[in-house]
Amino acid sequence: MTAAPATGSLPADPAAVEAGLRQVGYLPGASTALVAYLAMKLGKPILVEGPAGVGKTELAKALATFLDRRLVRLQCYEGLDEAKALYEWNYRKQLLRIQAGGDDADEGWSRVHDDIFGEEFLLERPLLTAISAEEPVVLLIDEIDKTDQEFEAMLLELLSDFQISIPELGRIDARTRPVVLLTSNNTRELTEALKRRCLYLWLDYPDLEHELAIVKLHAPGLGDDIARRLVEVVAMVRELDLKKPPSIAESIDWARSLLLLGASDLDAQVFRDTMSVIVKHRTDLDVVAERVGVKLAGPVRAASAGQ
Repeated sequence: MTAAPATGSLPADPAAVEAGLRQVGYLPGASTALVAYLAMKLGKPILVEGPAGVGKTELAKALATFLDRRLVRLQCYEGLDEAKALYEWNYRKQLLRIQAGGDDADEGWSRVHDDIFGEEFLLERPLLTAISAEEPVVLLIDEIDKTDQEFEAMLLELLSDFQISIPELGRIDARTRPVVLLTSNNTRELTEALKRRCLYLWLDYPDLEHELAIVKLHAPGLGDDIARRLVEVVAMVRELDLKKPPSIAESIDWARSLLLLGASDLDAQVFRDTMSVIVKHRTDLDVVAERVGVKLAGPVRAASAGQ
């Protein structure tokens, strides 16, 4: 039985999306609120690409909070299949039902072979959970680039028509229309078929003023001077050839750490003592200490200089 998907209460314009995201602690870039608004109104998924740690997953969490919806998250990984993403049958429960069918195996099977493939025996995974939910949800398909093209192909039916086909049950249509975000760290090229079904949003590391605003939002007690110095240093660190550049979340952690330590300035000594908050690889520590730690002995040039 097919029911018309419900959209729930959606914001009136991009400005309402931006205001709502800011209210829940997410400061969107120029195009983020617009793309999110259009995706919700058009009923299309958003493919969010960008380096690790720029706020792609946090955007989905913030939208769920802003829209007052449950967040359903599918964390992708190599080898992910439909049994973990979509559904699987509860084989143990099916076996118990067959055994309870009667002593005569043939007679018992004739009575139960149909009903063991009913919804009672179905184990919902995130994708099926999202479209079968009674109330609209936000569906996050995180790090889609870690899966293979076969998994992408399985997603096409869901992303195009918000329906899933189960051979034993037939077609299951969405009871509600989820807001769908797919994130990618751009480690491999996604298929054109997948991209056609999505609106596209590229998130990069924020500029200095934007990141400063984010840091001040999450560590409001940190002084203006040290907060600005912090984001300048983080920008310098990101320019180095590192295994893992610091994310926005790590900038916030560093700001909170400096606040807890009562630091009034970010000099070379404070930097050496606390840089492990933003640098997470042993070889990176050496590079950052040598290239950035020395500069902190003198004034730090603003990251935006010359841009």
